[in-house]
Amino acid sequence: MWANTVLFKRSSAMAVVLVVGTLAILPTTATAQFLGQNRAVGGILVDPSGAVRLATAFEVDADIAKLRQRLEQAGPELNGAVELRKVSLRGLEAAIQSALANNQGWLPDEIRYLAGLQRIRYVLIYPDQNDIVLVGPGEGWKLDDAGNTVGITTGQPVLHLEDLLVALRTVNAARTEGISVSIDPTAEGRQRFEQFMSRQTTFNRGVVAGLANAMGPQKITYTGIPEGSHFARVLMVADHRMKRLAMNFEKSPVKEIPGFLDLLKSKRRSANSATPRWWMACNYEPLARSEDRLAWELRGPGVKAMTEDEFVAADGTVRGTGQEDPTAKEWAERLTANYEKLAQKDPIFAELRNLMDMCVVAALIEKEDLTGLAGGGGFPLLTAATDDLDIGKWHAPQTLATQCSYLKIGRKYVITASGGVQIESWEVASKSQVDEQLKAVHSKAATPSDKTWRWN
Repeated sequence: MWANTVLFKRSSAMAVVLVVGTLAILPTTATAQFLGQNRAVGGILVDPSGAVRLATAFEVDADIAKLRQRLEQAGPELNGAVELRKVSLRGLEAAIQSALANNQGWLPDEIRYLAGLQRIRYVLIYPDQNDIVLVGPGEGWKLDDAGNTVGITTGQPVLHLEDLLVALRTVNAARTEGISVSIDPTAEGRQRFEQFMSRQTTFNRGVVAGLANAMGPQKITYTGIPEGSHFARVLMVADHRMKRLAMNFEKSPVKEIPGFLDLLKSKRRSANSATPRWWMACNYEPLARSEDRLAWELRGPGVKAMTEDEFVAADGTVRGTGQEDPTAKEWAERLTANYEKLAQKDPIFAELRNLMDMCVVAALIEKEDLTGLAGGGGFPLLTAATDDLDIGKWHAPQTLATQCSYLKIGRKYVITASGGVQIESWEVASKSQVDEQLKAVHSKAATPSDKTWRWN
């Protein structure tokens, strides 16, 4: 989402116009492998035309009731919370092939939720087994009251096989064009907005409604990923949620991250910039690796917020200025510094970080040729699109309605919209440093003798 803020000095109030909506999933026909995965994400619904709106409480409850009837509980060996759960990509492929052959295309939940893995911390290569193993915290799973599939004790989301497939299969697109989502006013909408504002001499609630109507629907744009995927839905919902927090449409669950409007109000001044925008991006330290490149570790918080001012031309197009509004920068810094707290409170931000983890892992595997290091052959069922294991089909979010909020500060109106997500996974994968302590992690995580695809 891009920010569009206009300073308007004709009365003693500050108005903030925001593009937001609510989301719920009204799915298209899913592939057999992911039947039941089409559900609401973060309380957001998407109709067959791609229009986004907030789900009603009745819709959310009905959706969750159906999902809970289908949900398969984790077995005793997976239910307990552990710091290091291992998932073998070679074994995962075999487990998927067996399920497709024996279950008429239905994948058990332990496969769909990657054995309850909740983050990827280590990537370990075993050439003698022609395998790559993903390692991180994990536990059994349940549905929370919002319909998120989360750990039974931590409440943090588990990884989805469907998202891992997208990360692995779009790795080259991530390198050449990047992975991103943005929610932007159209050029025509910006022009109508300017025309509407030029006719206003006073401010009231009727003006707010007129502003939203003039701006019209915002366009959702994706880069590098299938628009109809769960992966794309999570990116869009996280972007949308960030905007709602910034513009005070939702109360922040973390006191250290007040709304952007609250920051402006506390300083008793409007934004210096006419057009600040925010977006979320990767935030990792250099990857750690063993000298032999058989063990890798992801380090750092994973996600940060960034900001830049924009200039809106007369034709409604925008460009970056390379400058940062001080208050917008402070809001971005607060979100970055407290991202872990936010992810603990709101699972959609933890899911966003999981997607970034998976993209970094995919870029690492490709850039360092870890499949070759593992003995070659690769993981074709996971990395190549096939009819046997296609990703689920969701209605792709295309438009989001404009909404408005306002507060009184001095003699200015501020009209604004903000947001965006960008994943630069190849940049993260290009930076690493040797840490020989990873050898011990590698030796302890070796595949057990029973050849299972997941173990603790």
